[in-house]
Amino acid sequence: MTLFKICGLRDSSNAILARENGASFLGFVFVPGVRRQISLELALAIINDYRSEFGPGGPALVGLFANQNVEEVNEIINACDLDYAQLCGSEPESYWNKVDVDVIKQVKIGASNTSETINAELEKIYRAGCLPLLDKYEKGALGGTGLSFDWKLIPDFNLSEKFLLAGGLNPENVNDAIRISHPWTVDVSSGVETAGDKDPQKIISFANAVKTASV
Repeated sequence: MTLFKICGLRDSSNAILARENGASFLGFVFVPGVRRQISLELALAIINDYRSEFGPGGPALVGLFANQNVEEVNEIINACDLDYAQLCGSEPESYWNKVDVDVIKQVKIGASNTSETINAELEKIYRAGCLPLLDKYEKGALGGTGLSFDWKLIPDFNLSEKFLLAGGLNPENVNDAIRISHPWTVDVSSGVETAGDKDPQKIISFANAVKTASV
C-alpha cells in the first residue's frame, strides 16, 4: 500500500488523528515566515502530547526547513527527535550530508525545469542516499500551494527508487495520483484543510482514499 504523510500539523489532536488513521509520516514546518510555521516550543508540546498518548514508535516525524543554517536545523532535529529533515529550499548537495537525519529533498516540477534538469537533480539526490519529493513549482512559494503538476510527466523522470509525491493532493484526486504515478508516499497539507486549518474529516477521508487506491 502507498504510504501517506500529513504535513503542516500545528496541534496534537490532528497529529493523533493522523496516526490513528494510518499516517506513516507527520510533518512540522519550521520555515520562518510561512503560514504553517511552528515554533520549537509548540512542536515539542505537540510531540510530547503525541508520545504520551502512544509511546515510542508510530509515524516518522519530519521537520520542514528551507535555506536555514544547518546548525539551527540540527538543533531542532535533536530537540524534537525528528526522523527526517525535508529540505524545501535551494540547499546544495554539500549541505545534505551535514544534516543529522535522513533527508527528503524537494524537487520542483515546473515549466522552466526540463526532464533533463530534473533527472540530473534526481540522480544527485539518490546518489547522496536522500529521498526526492516531487512538488509543483510556483514562483515565490516553497510549497504547500495546493496546486499540482501534470502527473503524466512522471514517466519521463528517472525514479528508480522510492519517491514522495506532493502538490495539490486531496481526498478526491489522490486515488488517481497513486494510479498514475505509483509513489512510495503521498504528501498532503492544504488538501486536508478548511479555511486554512486542518480538517479532521478531510484527514480521515484522505487516509481512506489512500488505503483504497488501486495501484
